[in-house]
Amino acid sequence: MSLLIKGGRVVDPASATDEVLDIFIQGEKIVKIGKSINLPAKKIIDATGSIVIPGLIDMHTHLRDPGREDEETIRSGTLAAARGGFTTVCCMPNTSPVIDDPSLVHYILRKAEKEGVVEVLPIASITKNEEGKILSEMGRLKRAGAVSFSDDGKWVRDAHLMRRALEYVKMLNLPLISHCEDEDLSKGGVINEGFFSTILGLPGIPREAEEIAVFRDICLARLANSSLHIAHISTVNSLNLVREAKENGIKVTCEVTPHHFTLSEELVRGFDTNTKVNPPLREKDDVKAMQEGLKDGSIEVIATDHAPHSPEEKELEYTLAPFGIIGLETALGLVIKELVKPEILTLSQGIAKLTVNPARILNLDRGRIREEGLANLTIFNLNEEWEVKDKDFLSLSKNSPFVGWILPGKVKWTIFKGRVVYQS
Repeated sequence: MSLLIKGGRVVDPASATDEVLDIFIQGEKIVKIGKSINLPAKKIIDATGSIVIPGLIDMHTHLRDPGREDEETIRSGTLAAARGGFTTVCCMPNTSPVIDDPSLVHYILRKAEKEGVVEVLPIASITKNEEGKILSEMGRLKRAGAVSFSDDGKWVRDAHLMRRALEYVKMLNLPLISHCEDEDLSKGGVINEGFFSTILGLPGIPREAEEIAVFRDICLARLANSSLHIAHISTVNSLNLVREAKENGIKVTCEVTPHHFTLSEELVRGFDTNTKVNPPLREKDDVKAMQEGLKDGSIEVIATDHAPHSPEEKELEYTLAPFGIIGLETALGLVIKELVKPEILTLSQGIAKLTVNPARILNLDRGRIREEGLANLTIFNLNEEWEVKDKDFLSLSKNSPFVGWILPGKVKWTIFKGRVVYQS
């Protein structure tokens, strides 16, 4: 199929492009980019007044398949991704069973090819069954198609084992993603430890649970001279540790979620379990620090940590409900509302955090618009506002604290390998 996108403002951070251009697509690839292209096409999209960007990449998604298909499936998760403008999602391994065997990597890839509407790339576990005792067979997992390794949801407590994992990924030229949480400190906690945990009578999670783990893993990355990516960073001190590590030449990168640069712990006062996330929502100073980290480049990536849960689970009392919220369908709108509109980031900088930056960290040939490149594109209206409604979510789960919010940046079309997979 041939497709011609006419008159859109093309914003591609990888090539520093920001101008009105046409894009001609043949099959899965972009054939020509330029002004006033008049090649014959079976389908024409008039993108006048809209922004055309590389398809978004989420390097931290939970699709719950295998094991909890009542919460999300590869089909529903990729539909949600397409609605949010994502054309590549990297699924975390804490499924049931854990993605620690090449057969499970193959399962994810085959099912995504058959049922998914966008690309799904598996992240395999660092340790067998995420038990933190025996390293997974990383070489075989990479050959099967794993793009990274993480025990997300758990921290690898054994420092010797973590050192060996970092040495292995160095040989494989893949990043290791660490969920930094010392569970000896966070055990039993449900919200940020401080004023609100005290007045609400809820057990707290001290910020040191994250910061101690960040510090140790940075030290091990230095020792192994290997690449470390820190997931969902959330505190001022964690960010300062990353900054210092970068200044000292340690190969560390990090990500922040939209909810951690948008929401603070005050929201917990309503006991809405859709404010229960891990790491927990922090203080206002932490939220501001996350925004500053994005602005100065200390935080390279915005990742959703899309974590679906059934209504029955989230309707439990706060201490019993699971951690996590969905995020694929609201991420772009929150980036524009909270970062681009207030001029914390330029539009190009904001899009880079969702495209070329995660692609570089994962060593993927994605996240850019170029001739002969894959036609993975998102077209959205920067100023068109839309209301977040739970009935409109394409995810099977509806656990979002942003229901009722008015967000800018409505996605109009999502194109994956030259095919329109979402149209508003």
